[in-house]
Amino acid sequence: MRVLGIETSCDETGVALYDNRAGLLGHALYSQVDLHADYGGVVPELASRDHVRKLLPLVRQVMAQTHTSPQDLGGVAYTAGPGLIGALMVGACAGRALAYGWGVPAVAVHHMEGHLLAPMLEDSPPAFPFVALLVSGGHTQLVEVRGLGDYVLMGESLDDAAGEAFDKAAKMLDLDYPGGPRLAALAESGDPGRFSFPRPMTDRPGLDFSFSGLKTYTLTTVRKHAGDDGLPDQQACADIAAAFQEAVVDTLVIKCRRAIRASGHKTLVLAGGVSANKRLRAQMESSLGREGASVFYPRHEFCTDNGAMIAYAGCLRLTAGEYEGLAVEVRPRWPLAASN
Repeated sequence: MRVLGIETSCDETGVALYDNRAGLLGHALYSQVDLHADYGGVVPELASRDHVRKLLPLVRQVMAQTHTSPQDLGGVAYTAGPGLIGALMVGACAGRALAYGWGVPAVAVHHMEGHLLAPMLEDSPPAFPFVALLVSGGHTQLVEVRGLGDYVLMGESLDDAAGEAFDKAAKMLDLDYPGGPRLAALAESGDPGRFSFPRPMTDRPGLDFSFSGLKTYTLTTVRKHAGDDGLPDQQACADIAAAFQEAVVDTLVIKCRRAIRASGHKTLVLAGGVSANKRLRAQMESSLGREGASVFYPRHEFCTDNGAMIAYAGCLRLTAGEYEGLAVEVRPRWPLAASN
């Protein structure tokens, strides 16, 4: 079965074609980073309008590059949530309309399911069951993945997601949008030992996260060492970035180690935009390696939002006999467990 995947949940327009025999045939991604940079974050209305402009040209591009005609397709998959409602509606309406016009079934895909299955696109994919850390700008969740659609939430952030905390800390240091990757880059030249940042909620049992206190601690540190321009000097900024990153990474590693022990599984999947963080990958592999566990993650281009993960998840769902009716429904808030 060959499936067209469409991703428009936030600020990236992704399109891909996945074949359950030949694998990933092709994909294209358009990022709206430059569009939103002047505003310091995603503007929902602008995101929706840009998806309208970019989506169908990307569909035509991927279909042409892979020499795929509508007659070759077995279905269309699109992200139905969670995400920005306007952005979701663009992809869902287009996906459902294309499927109807081409006479093939359509299937709605949970955005976070796409992320946790993204490592399956690699040459050496993980096998069910496993523990997944979904870590992005909007989500920080630990999930026990027993099989397709069989997900048990083990823990989640009670306030800011890790990626959101990265972005807010970057703003405190006056870094450009997108802040998370820029803070990680700045941290490479910093000394994480100069400042002692807390590891929130690691001094108590459980698998939930909280990053709002760490964000406040970062702001206090920035103000304490600020000069006349309101910012610390360049080296202090780098040291604060390194200390902040180390605190987030340590917290995520500690919780993942607990989740592995609690579940009895020996496989951890890292997924979501923050899973591209080099320090997180290195520390996770080192720590869980001592637990006898293996760590899997997607290639960098599939850590952020993309059409390939939606095409793959949609192909699995369609192969299992799932499909949507004619009504188009999106869910800006959609717990992963509810997609079971």
